[in-house]
Amino acid sequence: MVYEHTNSKGKKYYLHARGKLFYFSKDPKDGIDMPKGYIVVENSTTGLPMMKKANK
Repeated sequence: MVYEHTNSKGKKYYLHARGKLFYFSKDPKDGIDMPKGYIVVENSTTGLPMMKKANK
């Protein structure tokens, strides 16, 4: 299941990974599911989603 995030501007982004690097793209092809222990935050200026480790 591909993780999908809709930002505050209404655009959909899909989670991808290349090794240990996680990034969001508008292309759903080859998307991945959200790994455990992470949350998605959004840049308030640009609306771009970012992953960060969740607090324990």
